[in-house]
Amino acid sequence: MTYSNEARRAKRGVIASIAALICASALCNGAHAEEVFDLNGLIEAAKKEPPITVYAVTGKIVDTAQAFTKKYGVQASGKKVNEATQIELMIREHQAGNVVGDVSVATDVAAAMGQLLPEGIVKSWAPPDLQKDIPDALRDPLVIASDAHVWTYNTEKYDKCPINNIWQLTEPQWKGKLAMLDLFDKPFYADWFNQIEMHHDADVAKAYEALYGKTLDTTKESATAAWVKAFAQNGPLLSDSTTVADAAGAPGQADPFFVITSTAKYRDNQAKGLKLGLCSGVQPFSGFLYPGFGLIAAQTKSPNAAKLFVRYLMTEEGIAPQTADGKISGNSTLQLPADEPSGVASHIKELMAFDASTAAVDLDKRESWQDFWRMNYKK
Repeated sequence: MTYSNEARRAKRGVIASIAALICASALCNGAHAEEVFDLNGLIEAAKKEPPITVYAVTGKIVDTAQAFTKKYGVQASGKKVNEATQIELMIREHQAGNVVGDVSVATDVAAAMGQLLPEGIVKSWAPPDLQKDIPDALRDPLVIASDAHVWTYNTEKYDKCPINNIWQLTEPQWKGKLAMLDLFDKPFYADWFNQIEMHHDADVAKAYEALYGKTLDTTKESATAAWVKAFAQNGPLLSDSTTVADAAGAPGQADPFFVITSTAKYRDNQAKGLKLGLCSGVQPFSGFLYPGFGLIAAQTKSPNAAKLFVRYLMTEEGIAPQTADGKISGNSTLQLPADEPSGVASHIKELMAFDASTAAVDLDKRESWQDFWRMNYKK
């Protein structure tokens, strides 16, 4: 069948009219959807839905869910679940059509970008009324908060940070005296290596030249691979966050470990008398920021309650328990409290920020980096 020019124009007009009707009914994304956002309407709709469960890597999610329920009259419960288990649960629940975790907070970023989002297991939603306060790079997927992991020393042993360049950690004096989270249990550390290679390899090479006064040979491997190899050969202790923090900060040590750990552990300076100190001015970075997404299960029976909870986490009240631990809110108007123990607020620009746009590549290369570590690790 053929159409005349007039018929084609008429057909295009019908299609345009249908598109306009769709947007007018707020089913399309864009400015109009933002204009019709109604917080009170969302709250009322959420109250009519079944209770929700929120998975998060922090135990503080239990109290946060209780505070949310008290504030809005919408039933929510929090459950501490580590990154890997969150991914497994979200996938299995989706496949079974039996969603338990309606919201996932601070999940495995690489797995979220490589599996959960592209397979339609979860969705990302940013509160329209707060979007002006959320940087573009943190909106899709929505970053609730970023966890700062920083080079850390024992302030009782050292008057100041004993290094100013990551290449110093590959030298003999640090062999057997380094520690970090186990990259086989916390694979985002392997992802960190990949992020460095993809986005900051030249900076690692410059740091080498700054320390040793000569150019690093990168004809056979990247500067990042060379650093990771040499770092692994110094035999860092791989353990959980508490052990790593204690190895660095326990008082009374003659020869404490030098570590990289989350600023959340700095609360133990007060709670346990640790002596953790943040290293600043380290080339090429003093640590990194690991983003924590807020994702909604695609099959949730309580989409409005889930959205309301995500929005709550983007407010000062909702995120306060986490900013107290040095986590950086995705809402740029919210600052860390003045008494946050690590002092990381003054050093944010020194931290390498994860680029979520390439996180799926991190997932693809995760096992390769883990294998690379195994091959080069020496006790």
